[in-house]
Amino acid sequence: MAAGADQAAAVRPGPSAGKPAGKTPGVRALAAQATREAILAAATRVFAQHGFAGGRVEQISRAAKSNDRMIYYYFGSKEALFVAVLEDTYRRFNAAEQALVLDPDQPLQALRDVIRFVWQYYQTHPEFITLLNSENLLRGKHIAKSARARDYSSPVLAITGRVLHSGVAAGLFRADLNPRDLYLMIAALAYFYLSNRFTLSSFLGENLEAPAALAHWEGFVIDAVQRTVCLQACPPCPPDPAWPVGQAHLTAG
Repeated sequence: MAAGADQAAAVRPGPSAGKPAGKTPGVRALAAQATREAILAAATRVFAQHGFAGGRVEQISRAAKSNDRMIYYYFGSKEALFVAVLEDTYRRFNAAEQALVLDPDQPLQALRDVIRFVWQYYQTHPEFITLLNSENLLRGKHIAKSARARDYSSPVLAITGRVLHSGVAAGLFRADLNPRDLYLMIAALAYFYLSNRFTLSSFLGENLEAPAALAHWEGFVIDAVQRTVCLQACPPCPPDPAWPVGQAHLTAG
């Protein structure tokens, strides 16, 4: 298999190989794209469940209704496939966040919408958390090899930056904050709760996955971020029926 994999990796086509500019993809190109996407989706499920070390190529090819040879043909190696999964995970998060409709004239509501988005996205996409947990256990050695990793942070920080800027311009938000710190605060409060909810539920003696517990923590995160960002006390944030517990308010994913 190793020799075959090396040969396949050497001849696998690039993203635009055999595709003349400006022309609609033909049947073979569409079939190849569908196969690649099926492998990527299957790999996401397998790696999210078993981690990089536990996720086997045979499991992925079986789940994708493909074969090992096609995985090596399109991705070159198991490691390269895992990098592609991580990149696609970030890409889907970015696409969903960029689909948010935020009103720059209502910076406080925009801030709340960004917080709710992150919180709900983590809930409805548990693979996002488990994949990142797995990669962090490996000290980020795969994502460090990605040529696109830095590209995925720019849109996220740009959205946070626009919300901050509009709030500062309106005289509502502190001017000494930066988008990176605000994003890390929101992500940390949402991520830690969900990534550790099983052990914390036992440790604290309460079910942190209960709808009431999730709703309470959403309100707590919004309040904590507002207290950090706002120049003066912000009004309390009532539950928003447009953001039901356990469902993401998304238009893309």
